[in-house]
Amino acid sequence: MTALNSLNLIYDYEEFTTQFQDRLDLIEKLLATGTALSAIQDLGQLLHLILSKSREITYSDAGSIFLIDRSEEEPYLIFKVAQNDSLPRASFSEVALPISPESLAGYVAATGRSLNIPDAYALPTHLPYKLDRGFDQDFGYRTCSVIVLPMHNAEGELIGVLQLLNRKTSPHLLITPENAQEITRPYSDWEERILRSFASQAAISIERNILQKNIENLFEGFVRASVQVIEARDPTTSGHSERVADLTVQLAQEVNTIDLGPLWGFSFNAQQLQEIRYAALLHDFGKVGVPETVLNKRKKLYPEQLEVIRQRFAVAQRTLQMDCAERKFQHLINHPRVFHSPDKGGSCSHCQQLAELDADLQKAIATLQKYQAFIEHLNEPEALATEPFHALSEEALADLTALSQYHYRGIDGQLHPLLTPAELEQLLTPRGNLSNQERLLIESHVTHSYEFLKRIPWTKHLKEIPVIAYRHHETLDGSGYPEGLKGDQIPIQTQMLTVADIYDALTAADRPYRKPLPVPTVLRILREEAHKNKINQALVDVFIQRQVYQVLGHQVPEEG
Repeated sequence: MTALNSLNLIYDYEEFTTQFQDRLDLIEKLLATGTALSAIQDLGQLLHLILSKSREITYSDAGSIFLIDRSEEEPYLIFKVAQNDSLPRASFSEVALPISPESLAGYVAATGRSLNIPDAYALPTHLPYKLDRGFDQDFGYRTCSVIVLPMHNAEGELIGVLQLLNRKTSPHLLITPENAQEITRPYSDWEERILRSFASQAAISIERNILQKNIENLFEGFVRASVQVIEARDPTTSGHSERVADLTVQLAQEVNTIDLGPLWGFSFNAQQLQEIRYAALLHDFGKVGVPETVLNKRKKLYPEQLEVIRQRFAVAQRTLQMDCAERKFQHLINHPRVFHSPDKGGSCSHCQQLAELDADLQKAIATLQKYQAFIEHLNEPEALATEPFHALSEEALADLTALSQYHYRGIDGQLHPLLTPAELEQLLTPRGNLSNQERLLIESHVTHSYEFLKRIPWTKHLKEIPVIAYRHHETLDGSGYPEGLKGDQIPIQTQMLTVADIYDALTAADRPYRKPLPVPTVLRILREEAHKNKINQALVDVFIQRQVYQVLGHQVPEEG
């Protein structure tokens, strides 16, 4: 073997070693990129990574990605992302393109075949596709080598198109119209094979990302529909779930910024905030299991109960009138009237007796009307809320006693009470409009919520939703329901939900059974509840100091 042949052999070996090492490095980059692709949740970030990595491994100056949109009868391309090292400030907007063979990307989308073009300005005129030179003319650019590849998923369905421009001799060079042909070269067969493999891998990542987004949209739609069901069942609390969700998420975001004190160390990422939001939106879903008559009760008495009582009063008054007329008739029968001349002086005993009967009737009717007005007053949910039963006036106590003992004669001739013991008990409910039994039915909504939510196959990032929603009526001192949990047994997410729930319940203007309280009053109540160890003091402090309530447009009036 001659010396020259030996030198050539050594040169060939070194070149082969260099190429082998370059290709090995490229494969390692592809493997690392595949791992990175699987970790990205945002579609925009994913597309930018795919494009930047495909440009990196091929020294491409620019590139773009198009996705197929099949939402319409005729699918079309959407220009999603673009990158250009030589023109980093060039603006790109998302536009729709038809799938037609006239454009490079349209041709690849329509045929499923790749294009590898050494010089896009030298395309033969007989080809159906051509380069749109509008960008080059607008920005002073020169497109030379182009490679356009279809992106197929695992089933072979086209989901997008990857387009790279200007394969440079060195990755750090910048292209101008003057040097473009000198510093660019065509894409090699090896690079095309690598890009095809990478495009397939990227397509699977894109499809997975879109599928994940579809799942999230499915959950979002389900949650929205569930909230709509809740509000349809209980129109008086319309908007409550949305407002509580807004308050709770805002409070959680404020907690994220705390760097000292008892809340230091609590932090919620985007997925956890979504979990909190869904739990807040669905915290009252169990109301679908509460009888609608109880759920929509406005006063202490049901409307039909109050109507029956009013009918009793009407019958009682008519009976009094009939009894009075009967007594008048009997008096006149038993005492035939003697003609009495007014000019002889004296008085008419018959007239006086009849007048006394009329006076007694009016007095009895006035008493009935007083009792009915008293019942109407007691029927209001707030009638006794600020005035405990033991503090009622002697007159009111006397009226209650008389009411409980008052009987009238019905059309059957039998005596009946104006109020039944059960009705009287309902009217004497000290707070709100629900009896103890009805309140237990309302309280059962948390259990119904939990039983319903735990049946849903939540993703691992949303699996705590049932528990967060279940415990929003627990209190730190153990006096809450349904389990009587204490302190740290209640998740911090639930404790935030509880603060938001109390605030909105007291400030809501859509509750017909209670007037909304002013914001300063509600904030005072929150402080009092925290002082009693019912709710988290630190969370209340953040809620007030950071003015979390402003997310609802609420303001505290300035003093002055």
